[in-house]
Amino acid sequence: MPRFRRTALAAALTIVTAALSTAVALPAPATAALPTAAVALGDSFISGEGAGAYTPVVDANGVSQGFPGWSAPNNNAFFCHRSANASLNQANLPGIQNRFNLACSGGQPRDIATASAAREKGRTVAAQLDQLRAVAQTQDIDLVLIGLGSNNSSFTFGSVAETCANRFIADAWTGWWEFWAYLNGPVEQKPCSDADLATAAQLSAATAETTAAVRQILTTLDQVDADGQHRVVFQDYTNPLPLDLNPAYYEEDGRDDTRDKFRDLGAERYAAGCPIHRASLAPGHRFSQGLGGIVKSTRDTLAAEFPADDLVYLNVQRAFDGARLCESTSSPTGALATPIRLQDGATGTFVTSLAGKDKIAIQRIANTCVSYFQTCQESWHPNATGHQVLGRCLAGAAVTAARAVSCVRAGDGSISVS
Repeated sequence: MPRFRRTALAAALTIVTAALSTAVALPAPATAALPTAAVALGDSFISGEGAGAYTPVVDANGVSQGFPGWSAPNNNAFFCHRSANASLNQANLPGIQNRFNLACSGGQPRDIATASAAREKGRTVAAQLDQLRAVAQTQDIDLVLIGLGSNNSSFTFGSVAETCANRFIADAWTGWWEFWAYLNGPVEQKPCSDADLATAAQLSAATAETTAAVRQILTTLDQVDADGQHRVVFQDYTNPLPLDLNPAYYEEDGRDDTRDKFRDLGAERYAAGCPIHRASLAPGHRFSQGLGGIVKSTRDTLAAEFPADDLVYLNVQRAFDGARLCESTSSPTGALATPIRLQDGATGTFVTSLAGKDKIAIQRIANTCVSYFQTCQESWHPNATGHQVLGRCLAGAAVTAARAVSCVRAGDGSISVS
């Protein structure tokens, strides 16, 4: 065949093929849908601190860290205390196939974009955004639970709890002319005031910090989520203690907590899980409300900046009503939060009673918490049953049409989300 004819035929075939491919588009290869996932980000109230059944945590070097022993450095990734009993894992979330707990006990806003180990008392885990990006490579993220704000550059939940509990113990075991020989220095013996916990300026700074960190989360989610569809739940915090103690804890041996030295009462409240002055309770609840304000303000600010995003505020401040520590005479049995529990050295054995112990023994036990924070970091956090309640709160927030809901425990123990 002459060369001209071969060229003409090839050109004709090209035209025909192009016409056919235009008229009948060939189907693209099928792409398997990614499994759906729920992800938790934030601090101890989300990681599952206090709920036990802690799972190994992969550190910043990619090494899975199991329990390293009670005397190990507290920066070990395991002490993020990611619990199999955390609310994310207990919530009924139809349509969600996989769950990833990326929260870390003690987590701060700066840990979202920066490795926690980069700051003082941080843990050796990667930035939570880096962990989130890794999950998004294999999962379609449909639900994100965020709990952030109780720890920040101005204050931390742990330091607030430590301050008020230590003041009570110091007051119970030492006279006004003595001082509490504590590793962090002398401890006052008066109840906590609002200013001792967080000032208005500190709450404002914490709000700005938290908002900036969550802005980074939302920006990243919009970049990495497979289908761009995800609900973000902003959970706030519930107080482990009541507005006032059960009258059974008001006084012991004729002394209440306005007297100088009240060791029997101190031992009684410690055993019940609430070593604190009654006068500290109201400031503590105002502090919890302040934390709620941080979370709600963060959600509202970012809802305006990300109008297309599905953002829900979950208020859990009344989720433990009627089941807080020392609300009943059986406390800590039946409470939804863990009692304050210390160890006498990093032994793994919790001291459940201070009865009969002198000031020197009490100081030694309290100082164990300073030297080995992991021995006491579960104190005043939701326990496994408390996380079960928070899981029901999350389940309600995951399906609501509202932009803000409150989770409330009624007197009969029922939980409502509305």
